[in-house]
Amino acid sequence: MLRLMLLRHAKSDWPDGVADHERPLARRGREAAPVVGSYMAAEQLVPDLVIVSTARRTRLTWDLVAAAFREEVPVRFEERIYEASPEDILSVIQATPDTVRTLLVVGHNPGFEELAGRLVGHGDRYAFARMLQKFPTAALAVIDFAVERWDALADRGGRLDRFITPRMIGGVDD
Repeated sequence: MLRLMLLRHAKSDWPDGVADHERPLARRGREAAPVVGSYMAAEQLVPDLVIVSTARRTRLTWDLVAAAFREEVPVRFEERIYEASPEDILSVIQATPDTVRTLLVVGHNPGFEELAGRLVGHGDRYAFARMLQKFPTAALAVIDFAVERWDALADRGGRLDRFITPRMIGGVDD
């Protein structure tokens, strides 16, 4: 069994003159990311590896989420996830070593929303409907696969364990 967690970056700011790749988090994002981290730690959703887009807002999101974990989690920053298509994100995931059983990827929409919709074949239907309706900032999709290798992930092969947003778990706006 492999577990894939897709975490969209927290709400970002749009300061004038700042390139998209270097946009920081907005106040709402700085509030929401630790709530998600605390939830993940409490629910024992601790990854074996984290792959984070190189964008500033994803790196800052990960820093705030990671602070909730008791131990340091290995992290890899991956440029190919920034503004990536679902296919490109999936190719990064499929290249993950099979020794990693739980993988967290921190990235962006629309790629995450499209990829999650493609990978989920069954699971919590209400969570699936919410996820397809909107994959807001700092939302977390947890998808389980009954396979032993990351390169065996296939469309509709996953079971959606849960889909949470900061608003659902801590009253913080998405």
